[in-house]
Amino acid sequence: MPNIKSAIKRVKTNDKRRAQNAAQKSALRTAVKNFETAADAGNAEEANAAFVEATKKLDKAATKGLIHKNAASRQKSRLAKKLNGLSA
Repeated sequence: MPNIKSAIKRVKTNDKRRAQNAAQKSALRTAVKNFETAADAGNAEEANAAFVEATKKLDKAATKGLIHKNAASRQKSRLAKKLNGLSA
């Protein structure tokens, strides 16, 4: 455990950020999984709503630096491809 006041504060803020990042990343994975289950079930309407939610979360995660912007773009592209295949 650090003795210096600024180091103590840094440990606290790091713990807080790590918890927030973990929660946001978990919500992101859940949104993507919800889309994939809806798409696999063949439910186009539900998949479309889940796609919008997953896309929002991916964009937000990329903006915040939680995931790389190219990784977010790649995932969105894959989801869109799956959604277009479902409606065709």
